[in-house]
Amino acid sequence: MVPRGTVSTVKNYKRGNITAAFGVDLFIHGSTSIPNLLLKLYKDMGISDTEMMLLIQLFRLFTEENNYLPSADLLYEHLSGNIAQINRDLENLISNGMLKITDFYDAERDIVIQGYDFEPIFEKLSEIWACARVKQHEAIKKITENKLKKPFNLYKSFEKEFGRPLSPMEIEQIARWSQKMPPVMVLEALRRAVMLGKHNFKYIDSILLEWEKNNFLTPEQVEDYDRQFKMKHNDNKKTPSNGRRKTNQNDDKKNMLESLYMS
Repeated sequence: MVPRGTVSTVKNYKRGNITAAFGVDLFIHGSTSIPNLLLKLYKDMGISDTEMMLLIQLFRLFTEENNYLPSADLLYEHLSGNIAQINRDLENLISNGMLKITDFYDAERDIVIQGYDFEPIFEKLSEIWACARVKQHEAIKKITENKLKKPFNLYKSFEKEFGRPLSPMEIEQIARWSQKMPPVMVLEALRRAVMLGKHNFKYIDSILLEWEKNNFLTPEQVEDYDRQFKMKHNDNKKTPSNGRRKTNQNDDKKNMLESLYMS
């Protein structure tokens, strides 16, 4: 029989109700909250797996048992490493600026006690987090600027060459081209169409379809293809011995483009 004025720490459960008993104990003993950010970034902070497990036990003892400065012997009861390993991990955490021993005021007992201070580890975590956020924002900014810059240049180039604002359907067509081909290739197709006096989207689309079919992704590839075509065209063409009209380089270029892309 339990004496009057005392509380029993062991509860009698009905036979076969072990699951409920486990659930009650699970609730009574509570839980230790570890920030996901710490679990995600602790390796970036230079903390080893055994040091992280040690920190988790220190958190638990601090919050559950109000044990601010547990001994290596006590920690050994809850960790898989030996006492020498535990001491090494504690020394590493302190020397690397993740932990420090400081004074705490115990208001109930009106005394000052020493314990592990976790403030340094969260300062270090905030630095790692801030650096990661800066890199993330820079990456997002770069991607956003590229997305805005490329279509903007394309739209302005088309409006300049066409001498008028673009319609919504034309803007949508340019966007579709940019998804299939590098923007520089769309600009090159526009340049070639203008050179031939073909200020229409249908003709530009035929040029890009031809390049897509041949898997051309750079203007250099197109220029190489043009040179090969020109050489083949000249070899097959019968040249009169006299009386040939001289043409300038631009005319030659225009004639070649007409042969390539105009039906």
